[in-house]
Amino acid sequence: MSTATGTAFSVPALTVLSEEEELFRASVREFAEGEVRPRVEAMEHAAKLDPDLIKQCFELGLMSIESPEEYGGAGSTIFNAIVAIEELARVDASISVFVDVHNTLVTNAFMRWANDDQKKKYMPQLAEGRVGAYALSEAGSGSDAFALKTRAVDKGDHFELTGQKLWITNGNEAEIFIVFATIDPEAGYKGITAFIVEKQFEGFSVGKKEDKLGIRASSTTELILDNCKVPKENVLGEVGKGYKVSIETLNEGRIGIGAQMLGIAQGAFEAALKYTAEREQFGQSIGSFQGVQFQLAEMAVEIEATRLLVYNAARLKDAGKSFLKEAAIAKLYSSRCAEHVSSKAIELFGGYGYVKDYPVEKFWRDSKIGAIYEGTSNMQLQTIAKLITK
Repeated sequence: MSTATGTAFSVPALTVLSEEEELFRASVREFAEGEVRPRVEAMEHAAKLDPDLIKQCFELGLMSIESPEEYGGAGSTIFNAIVAIEELARVDASISVFVDVHNTLVTNAFMRWANDDQKKKYMPQLAEGRVGAYALSEAGSGSDAFALKTRAVDKGDHFELTGQKLWITNGNEAEIFIVFATIDPEAGYKGITAFIVEKQFEGFSVGKKEDKLGIRASSTTELILDNCKVPKENVLGEVGKGYKVSIETLNEGRIGIGAQMLGIAQGAFEAALKYTAEREQFGQSIGSFQGVQFQLAEMAVEIEATRLLVYNAARLKDAGKSFLKEAAIAKLYSSRCAEHVSSKAIELFGGYGYVKDYPVEKFWRDSKIGAIYEGTSNMQLQTIAKLITK
């Protein structure tokens, strides 16, 4: 699957897609419809991604969209990454977040913070077949992200990491982890350091897999670090600068979550549109009633507004402009849109919407996480308020 590098669009053309971007969208949609959709029900029941689908994501280049060509990637844009995330979520949010985290958090962190040796070693692996995961959260550090208990102790030629991470997306599939730990609890956020940890490192193990409401095929696990030995050369960025790595990476990651929520809303809307055209009551399709048409119109307006917000944030990032506020707005609004549109879709399906034989209840369950991970809605509001009042 090819992607286009293209050039950054100016602000007035934020919503215009180039021919290459349209072709890329079409190719991702073809994959989502042909390969992902037939597996969705089985993956949902198994609460596990199909290994063959994971392999295809690498083969098609979906796991290295922004990664430079010299490391085996497409050398493309975050805009193409969010288009891929959106199109996958339109069919299945679990495979969407799998691709999202690998691209917008892990690969992005390596691109921004890894030194040349680390890039040469790990980025080809991330492009070719080894899944990445991002390990920041702990039991006592969610929104208060830097209240970390995981400790890193300098042992001369290596660090030893001890602690527990929770809510780690891709935990079961990943082989390369970006793990955050503190080298000095007394230093507060200035003690936070990012480490590159491989699954086979001594003292590292994957713990419990969470049994979740939604995105059930996506693995969400705990990580256990028991005097995990990490070479000195595996510090990502600088010692004590892990807070910068996490903040700046998550800023981009929120655009990806916005795209995932957009895809969920679009998928739920399309299902409702099709159903209301087919379902008959009182001798005519329910879609012919003005009350239903108005509800569909409201859903379409919310989705289009979400698309503009998400695309705007991505275009700004690609153009090298400030996008922090726009990313926070996009994530906040998109999570609300996905939850509302999918909920309304259930109502339009009536009793059928409440059973698992039809797709809309899954869209609704999958939507709820959007208000929680990679920064809760309250944290997005705090960010927006800070930036508009400073």
